[in-house]
Amino acid sequence: MTLSVSVFSIGPMGNNSYLIYDPQINQGVVIDPSFGSKLIMNEAVRMGLQITAIWLTHAHFDHIAGVAELVSSPDSSIPINIHPKDLKLYQQNGGADEFGLTIAPGPTPTSFFEHGQLLQIGANTFEVRHTPGHTPGHVVFYSASERLVFCGDLIFQNGIGRTDLPGGSFAELVNSIQTQIFTLPPETRLLPGHGSDTTVEEEREGLSAY
Repeated sequence: MTLSVSVFSIGPMGNNSYLIYDPQINQGVVIDPSFGSKLIMNEAVRMGLQITAIWLTHAHFDHIAGVAELVSSPDSSIPINIHPKDLKLYQQNGGADEFGLTIAPGPTPTSFFEHGQLLQIGANTFEVRHTPGHTPGHVVFYSASERLVFCGDLIFQNGIGRTDLPGGSFAELVNSIQTQIFTLPPETRLLPGHGSDTTVEEEREGLSAY
C-alpha cells in the first residue's frame, strides 16, 4: 500500500477533511479543506509533505472554507480543482451567506474535473466520478487499487446527502448512488464528508429501498 490517509474532523459542522499522500515521494493532496485547515498544512509541514493540489468534491461553504488558508501559506501555488458545474456556487462562497456565515474567498480554481478523469498521487490512481444530486457538480474520487472512495456529501453511514439546497435533486442523487457507488465492489470503503466511514455493502443493504 503506497497511499496514506489522514482525516481531520474540523469546523462547526464536523467536516471530514482529508490529507492523502504517497509517503514514498512525500507528496499529497487535500480533499475538501474546511474551517481551521491550517491544521492540515501544519501537519503536512511536520511530516515533510508537499501539498500538490486541492480536490473539491463540491462547493458548499463547509467544504471550501479552508481553501484560502491553504493557499495563503508559503506554498501559494497549490492548484484548486473542482467540477465546472459547481463553479458558480464556489464563486458565491458556497452559500455561506444563507447560513449567516462568512468565509474568506478562495482563488479562482485552476482546473476542472471531468467524469472519468484519472488523477495521480505518486503510484496511486484515482478516477473522478461525476455524482450530481447534492450539488450539480458533485464528484467522488475512487481508487480501485485501494478499494476506497472519497464520497463528499453524496452518501454517509446510514444516510444520503441533502437535496433541499439550491441545485439539489433527489432523483439525481439516488441515480448517482445507484450507478456510481453501488456498482463498486462490496468491500469498497466509503470515506464521507461527515461522520464515520462505511462500505458499499453496508450502505447497499441499508438503502435498498432506493
